Amino acid sequence: MEILEAYDLTGTVWSAAALAGHDPKTVKRYVEARASGRNPYEREPRPKMIDAFLEKVEEWVEQSKATIRADVVHEKLVKMGFRGSPRSTRRAVNAAKTAWKAGKRRTYRPWIPEPVSAY
Repeated sequence: MEILEAYDLTGTVWSAAALAGHDPKTVKRYVEARASGRNPYEREPRPKMIDAFLEKVEEWVEQSKATIRADVVHEKLVKMGFRGSPRSTRRAVNAAKTAWKAGKRRTYRPWIPEPVSAY
């Protein structure tokens, strides 16, 4: 039985936990999330150390036309006071490059022939 279904049936956290086979704290968390309008089955993203520097990372990716290396970005960020790991910088740079490249794709591809009209 699902957690929220058990809670709707019993109306109490303890009884719903026994029916659903979960901890009462878990049931309480799901019920509170649903009551506040959030989806209890999705986790909220946790804040990351790089979040304060993402705007600068995206700016550097834009200026370099997605050719800047993550280690160079990390060195610059450390000078700005970033205390995170190079791995988090690589992830942020990769996400910024992917987003930049997605916005800069060619819409016209000359190697794909255009369909010939039957008329």
